Amino acid sequence: MRDQPSGVAPDAGTGPAAVPEPDLGHHGDAEVGAGLVDLAVNVRQAPLPDWLAGPITATLTDLGRYPDPAPARAAVAARHRRHPNEVLLTAGAAEGFVLIAQALRGVRRPVVVHPQFTEPEAALRAAGHRVERVLLDPADDFRLDPDRVPADADLVMIGNPTNPTSVLHPARTLAALARPGRVLVVDEAFADTTAVPGRPGEPESLAERRDLPGLLVVRSLTKTWGLAGLRIGYLLGAPELLSRLAAVQPLWAVSTPALAAASACATPVAVQAERAIAAELAADRDHLTARLADLPGVRVVGRPASAFVLLHLPGADRVRAALRARGWAVRRGDTFPGLGPDWLRVAVRDRTTTDAFIEVLRETMEA
Repeated sequence: MRDQPSGVAPDAGTGPAAVPEPDLGHHGDAEVGAGLVDLAVNVRQAPLPDWLAGPITATLTDLGRYPDPAPARAAVAARHRRHPNEVLLTAGAAEGFVLIAQALRGVRRPVVVHPQFTEPEAALRAAGHRVERVLLDPADDFRLDPDRVPADADLVMIGNPTNPTSVLHPARTLAALARPGRVLVVDEAFADTTAVPGRPGEPESLAERRDLPGLLVVRSLTKTWGLAGLRIGYLLGAPELLSRLAAVQPLWAVSTPALAAASACATPVAVQAERAIAAELAADRDHLTARLADLPGVRVVGRPASAFVLLHLPGADRVRAALRARGWAVRRGDTFPGLGPDWLRVAVRDRTTTDAFIEVLRETMEA
């Protein structure tokens, strides 16, 4: 069993009246079951394009050789205008968090900014770290004030855009957290889902920043391209920092098919397709938030920027169970530190699916 965190922020709940400790090991896939419409998992549901499926399939006839990460590492580096020694390929973003937790055992004051994906804290706790939380305030749209992070924190972990809040923090705000003697981990697993009209590329991403001391950017290729079962991601950072993480990584951690996917997803064709998908997603997300705004009692906090939307709804735990009984799976919010039973996360899907969901949600709330 993982140790309970110490140094929990006061508003996380302490003492006899404390709320139950969130289940950090709970993830959206646990909500999904046979016959349910999946709005719980943030993985895009679409067939693989030929330029991606082809290279993956081609590797299946050559699995007798050990994986060679060099070509994929070079491709990812070129995509982000970095040197290959500034890239560490991983078996999904989740492995990256484990490597960070294992390699940086000497940190004294690790801080995780919540609500966010729970695996960074879970990995730290499993490695024996005593974790402190900074809880962002829904009344302030979960915006980050860098001054809330303790000045002597030597490891800071935050998501951008953040799961489950869908908040996209300004790059300058995150950059203000970087300083000598600190490792700043920015989880950009959903950076490729963001789009802002008039701004090319991935707004607010730090993936190409080489000037910020101690910066580690965590990326995933499993969300947009529907590769959760393949497990492929990577870390971007200074070579000396990545070498410490690589020293605790198992040999041949990334499979040959996953390496082929990494190379394919780093091509200009892939990046162009990614940007088109992000623009389409933004339109579908706007449709979802507009329909939710018509439901009394449902509140979407802030302006969502990713492939999911966080809802505040009194009695959401009961609504979730009722939705499940009617064939719809949504993500519970109470397993995220800083949230509780009145929160739900809903994945953005096509408009037809959204419209059907809204009607079922309306009927469930009125029942």
